[in-house]
This record gives sequence, structure tokens and C-alpha cells, in this order.
Amino acid sequence: MITVTHRRYVPYAHAHYAGNLVDGAYALGLFGDVATEVCIRLDGDEGLFASYSDVQFRAPVQAGDVLEVTATVTRMGTRSRTVDFTAQVVCRGTGGSAAQVLDPPVVAVTATGTVVVPAQP
Repeated sequence: MITVTHRRYVPYAHAHYAGNLVDGAYALGLFGDVATEVCIRLDGDEGLFASYSDVQFRAPVQAGDVLEVTATVTRMGTRSRTVDFTAQVVCRGTGGSAAQVLDPPVVAVTATGTVVVPAQP
């Protein structure tokens, strides 16, 4: 199958809670972005996100993090694709402008979703 990976810095403008925490919807938005690239690569169309069958928030995402978001297609139907998603923190701010690379990365969010694409003529 296919795997697509994006990396994104989480700006402080997205901090929503105390401790510079970012809401879970931020990661879901990134899952939508990486799913779009999956559909473009497989089908030449941006596709549409149909549903999530599972979402797990496993660790906090904070402003100043660098997230690595991965989508792996696990099933291909005629028009639907099942995709497993992972968002992991690969770098984290430690105060001021200081930051560190996390080794190993911290898995923050996992999900399984379904995307659909137009029927091929």
C-alpha cells in the first residue's frame, strides 16, 4: 500500500488551554491534510473524508511541538480507502526558544478513517 508523512510545527497561536496545550481537533485537521495527499497520489483527486472508526488521544500536543503525521492505506475498495493515522511529537519546546528532539518520539494521536474518491470513468 502507500504511506505519506507530513511534518508540521505547532505555532503558539494554536495553544488553547493552560500549559500551551493544543486541542485534539488540531491533529485531526492534520490527518485530513495527509489523507488528501494520499488520495492525490493514489487517485489523482483530493477525495473526501467520510468517517473515523477510531480516534485515540494518547499524549498531549503542545504549542512549540513538531508533529510528524503519517497516513498508511490499509484497505482499498472501489471508491473507499481505509487509512491508519499516527501523529507523533518528534521535537518539543523546552522554554523560551529552546527545544529538544525527542528520541523516541511520543505518539500523541492515532486514528483509523475512511476516505472516498470519485468513481473512475
